[in-house]
Amino acid sequence: MANWKKWFERVRPRKYARKRHLILLNGLAEQNESWYRNIRYWSRFFEVHTPKLFAYEGEVLQRRIKEDKPITIDFFVDQLYTYLDQFVQDPPYHLVSSSLGGKVAVEFAVKYPQLVDRIVLICPSGMGDVEKLPIIEGVRRSDYEKIIDSVFYRKNVVEPDVLRYYKRCFENRRWKLGLIRTVRGTNDHTVRSKLKHITKETLFISGQNDQIVDSLEGNRAAAELQNGHYLLLPNCGHAPQLEKPWLVNRLVVHFLTHSRPSSQPKFLQLVLNRPRRIRS
Repeated sequence: MANWKKWFERVRPRKYARKRHLILLNGLAEQNESWYRNIRYWSRFFEVHTPKLFAYEGEVLQRRIKEDKPITIDFFVDQLYTYLDQFVQDPPYHLVSSSLGGKVAVEFAVKYPQLVDRIVLICPSGMGDVEKLPIIEGVRRSDYEKIIDSVFYRKNVVEPDVLRYYKRCFENRRWKLGLIRTVRGTNDHTVRSKLKHITKETLFISGQNDQIVDSLEGNRAAAELQNGHYLLLPNCGHAPQLEKPWLVNRLVVHFLTHSRPSSQPKFLQLVLNRPRRIRS
């Protein structure tokens, strides 16, 4: 009966309820649209926010380039704080990040621990290993398919609209300039030494076939977290949230809502997730 009640509450949630805030931090070349296979499901359980930190063609970044100011991880951490402080104003927040967004999430959690609840790092960069950035070569050669080949293990999951999106980006000089300057200012920034200072429950997800960051190094880095959980996904590249959305969607909800989260929950724990509401 308890399981049936959980199932009914999941498929028929209350019409009114305050949800906890979930902040999504995308990677270097993904942009916030890259969560399109996740947002709809996560919105059942959380108030989802996708701050557009890496808006390469946007006025904030372009103005900073014209003024010859550095584009660093600290800059993006400050931008995230401003967004949450002015437009959300209801901490603590769950953070789910991918790739470069992982650097921002780690630095933010260390600098503002009182604002963070739980964290999910999906193939995060900055773990101290040598990272490959085929996107730079792809931008210089206007070869957007090179990015697709390097990010995904299974190319058939890439929708035609994604290819058209990157083609438009590569034809935009402002976008290319913003991306290259961001890489120049953030690529050497490592957060490995900061992991030990994170006290919050943290899930670290790696793709076994990741061509950009080393999954073995990720396993060793995750062990340095005070309350870390690690999961290696086989037959998966640098974007598990897009290649294995069914599993990642439910795994993230389980980890952020369960009183005793696990990186390898049982099947029923995945399908019987319940929203954790905030009492009014």
